[in-house]
Amino acid sequence: MIWRLGALAIAALAGLPLLGIASSLLSPQADLWRHIAQTQLSDIVANTAVLLMGVGLGTTVIGTGTAWLVTMCRFPGSRTLQWALLLPLVLPTYIIGYAYADLLTFAGPLQTALRAATGWGRGDYWFPDLGSAGGVALLFTLVLYPYVYLAARAAFLAQSQPLLEASRILGHGPWRTFWGVALPLARPAIAAGVMLALLETLADFGTVQYYGVHTFTTAIYRTWYGLGNREGAAQISLILIAIAVVLILVERQSRGRARFHVASGLRHHAEPVTLTTWRAAAATLACALPVLMGFILPTLHLVQLALDSGVALGDRRFLGDATNSLILATIAAALIVVLALFLSYAGRLVRRRSLNRVIEFASLGYAIPGAVIAVGVLLPLASADHGIDRLTRAVFGLPSGLLLSGTAFALLVAYVVRFLAVGMANVAPGLAAIDPAMDASARVLGARPHQVLRYIHLPMLRGPALTAGVIAFVEVLKELPATLLIRPFNFDTLAVGVYRFASDERLAQAAVGAIVIVAVSLVPVILLSRAIAAPPPFSGGSTSSPPGP
Repeated sequence: MIWRLGALAIAALAGLPLLGIASSLLSPQADLWRHIAQTQLSDIVANTAVLLMGVGLGTTVIGTGTAWLVTMCRFPGSRTLQWALLLPLVLPTYIIGYAYADLLTFAGPLQTALRAATGWGRGDYWFPDLGSAGGVALLFTLVLYPYVYLAARAAFLAQSQPLLEASRILGHGPWRTFWGVALPLARPAIAAGVMLALLETLADFGTVQYYGVHTFTTAIYRTWYGLGNREGAAQISLILIAIAVVLILVERQSRGRARFHVASGLRHHAEPVTLTTWRAAAATLACALPVLMGFILPTLHLVQLALDSGVALGDRRFLGDATNSLILATIAAALIVVLALFLSYAGRLVRRRSLNRVIEFASLGYAIPGAVIAVGVLLPLASADHGIDRLTRAVFGLPSGLLLSGTAFALLVAYVVRFLAVGMANVAPGLAAIDPAMDASARVLGARPHQVLRYIHLPMLRGPALTAGVIAFVEVLKELPATLLIRPFNFDTLAVGVYRFASDERLAQAAVGAIVIVAVSLVPVILLSRAIAAPPPFSGGSTSSPPGP
């Protein structure tokens, strides 16, 4: 009973943002919607459509193409590129946006070098400008394509090489085999990766705000802080939730009931094809270019800016932001791992469809943009604060202040709701891989459920739990929209500090915090690269189905 009640309590916590946003419907906002329709709505809708279409197409092409090349072919640098293609994942979208803004500006190093080499002046040449929805979509693509790369590579590794060889024997060339056999088998996994990239695009605030591209997240922020209208911001958030739900439904519809069964004897993986001459050079260039543009170039420029800024890591303000970030990320990561373990084990103990639906609901926070979660968390917590304040005034004659919404507690709630799915994605599969016979044996010997979890499962789940904790730590460290909206007064994190410096056009100072975020984020990327480099062995008669969210 305690496991079921606990799972329900955690699901209620995860549903807090939705409850807070739904309550905003009780407050009519006709004037606000009329103002938005007359001034911003057309730009917001057009920019959102361009971002979603551009990122969807770009991540599909780059992620799928590079995954196929490094999995099925061998060419110079292919083994290094297998893990290097994941590196752009460590760059938050707002950081790569700041880096390229300084790189491509008229006084930046690229245009300065071009003018020095050619003698041209202003107006004598054309240079790309990223200050549009299309330009921002390109930046998002450079950072988010690893979501598709991860899913596609895992799907290609799970495919049987003899099936592809049979296609070749039947007279199909490499391209026809790819389009006719490999790609349809990997389509559900690719759709899942694209969906994650699109959800991240919807959730972004720092990049679109910096480049002046109006989206729903910027409208939420302006309504909240510019107009002081929380209920109006919550109603705008409902549109973002609706778009996120549509994306999830489209992805699931595209996946449908797809299941691919391959006999165990056909799971042999032949040696990849070795490319030569111009094909090898083209493959190397196609795989190296996303790494160069999505990680190496912006990171090197950030390092140069940080060195030129003169801001030391021991700077008092920087040290305070870093301390706040590390404390929050550590506590949030620990909470996420504990709650993920509890939910996963509850689902293992209580095998009921209703409880499984509750656990799935608790993991939906990752599909909700950070700005939406911020609005949804603060509204009910602010109401609770007002209730507590009225009670303390009536009983003790003293105001209570903002005990919930005005402290770091609200931030922790938002982080747990947003990233609980990260913990579940790592802990639940690890727990499912443990033979249920071990549980039964322990229970026969008199062990209670919590003892089975403590003495049997936890030692075996050390790896998945550590991975979940590290990834959750990094996700919290670089989270911006929710932190920007919820943080208490005079309480900044590394992400907020980077955003504030960049908003003031002090990119050199912003680069110091950005480099720390990137350096720490490399840890989960190393773990991920090791995980996909050695796919698990298949057992006889097993069933393979594409990965999904």
